Amino acid sequence: MIETSAATMLDRTEPAHCTVCCCTLANKILMVLFMVLLIVAILFGNLVTLAVVLGTKHFHTPQGYLKASLAVADLAVGIFVVPFHPCNVIGPIFAGCTLVSITTIFLLTIERSIAVLRPLHKDSVITRKRTTILIVLSWVGSFFLAVSPMVFSNEITLEYNSCSRMCNYALGTIGEFPSQAWNILLLFPTFDFTLLGGTVVINVISLSSIRQHSRRRKHLAESERQSSSSKPTFSDIKAAKTIGTLTLAFTASFTPIAVFVVGNVLGNKWCNFSFFAFWILATNSCWNVIIYSVRDQKFRLCAHKLLMPFQRTNSTKV
Repeated sequence: MIETSAATMLDRTEPAHCTVCCCTLANKILMVLFMVLLIVAILFGNLVTLAVVLGTKHFHTPQGYLKASLAVADLAVGIFVVPFHPCNVIGPIFAGCTLVSITTIFLLTIERSIAVLRPLHKDSVITRKRTTILIVLSWVGSFFLAVSPMVFSNEITLEYNSCSRMCNYALGTIGEFPSQAWNILLLFPTFDFTLLGGTVVINVISLSSIRQHSRRRKHLAESERQSSSSKPTFSDIKAAKTIGTLTLAFTASFTPIAVFVVGNVLGNKWCNFSFFAFWILATNSCWNVIIYSVRDQKFRLCAHKLLMPFQRTNSTKV
């Protein structure tokens, strides 16, 4: 699979669209090396996440289920998108997995905001059954939205873009500008930024509540103990901060691609920018496990225990 992607990257060259990554043989080799390392990082990181979440009882919670869904979406990027499968596979899967990631982060934010703002209602409102239903709906809705441009418009096609080295949705009509197709293509950034904007706002509200709670706890330590049952737990606060970091990382990685889509619809090519935009978004699929490891001590300890046998094996061989 990796050899095929390497050959594809080396063969698909067009002088008219010489990007910063593929103008020389050295740049092409570096790009293939980057792809191989990215595949390994995505697969390793998200397999560790799934192993920790599914193999540890502590993470068998609505939040854990959402993190597992996010890891599966990232795994799909590493398996199907980065190695350059056919366009009719890469395009919908990349778009669908991106939408799944956005909706899952939104659901994680909602779950954490309820735990922080309404801790007494957390267990009754957030249940495993409801979370599972929402996860299924997010996957079905995301992939329906991903294929909708080709379903609802004959003017939109999937084609390999020599600039971004990705398969992108493109306007197939030449001549009169297809306004309906223009509106359909803009549906992606509109939906994404609406959901991300809501996620950011909810995170700001939750983090502001956490800050106020911390200040009150410092000044009114005794009285806070008496009403501790109505306050978020330390683990809920830590988890909310983790989801906030997750939202910030995804927003930063997604913004360039959204800007490119809008610019592309308006007629701008932005060849080199499109390359960086798509691959910055692809690299986001390996960042989640790093964020969990840094922000969540229990996740870090479980991951360490999971990798201990491999570490012992290597030390024994040495």
